[in-house]
Amino acid sequence: MSTHAPEQLRSLYGRWSELWRGDFSHAAEILDAGFVVHQARPDGSDSELVTGPERLLPEIEQTMAAFGEIVIDVGLGPFVDGDFVTARWTMNATYTGGIPHATAPIGTRIAFSGHDILRVADGRFVEYWTCTDMLDGLAQLGAVSGPNGPAHAEL
Repeated sequence: MSTHAPEQLRSLYGRWSELWRGDFSHAAEILDAGFVVHQARPDGSDSELVTGPERLLPEIEQTMAAFGEIVIDVGLGPFVDGDFVTARWTMNATYTGGIPHATAPIGTRIAFSGHDILRVADGRFVEYWTCTDMLDGLAQLGAVSGPNGPAHAEL
């Protein structure tokens, strides 16, 4: 049984969304020092090796470095179940450069979606499972072959 009211968790998710819009001023208030990110990584490295805000904030900064005019729309949720909060979002942004192998020109508009699942304990986020359709975003930038990007010649 959750010790948090659903309204508290929805409000906490609103503050989470502010992080992804570049407002890190309250990161230490909403992210536990042992905050763990569970995420598939393309290089096979352990996503749980670094914890706390130090794990998440550089990732947000990298996103903000490659994209401008970021608008994140929470299309579904946030939904609350016990100590878990989940939502589906879509990020619309303008490519500003820096993605390896991207062939799209700077200024290209892209959109991709994802899901957040977060667990809360003692009023802070302690775990995060993310499922982001980065493949779609990379295809739109021409960094990989896909339905929204250019096809590569067969080897």
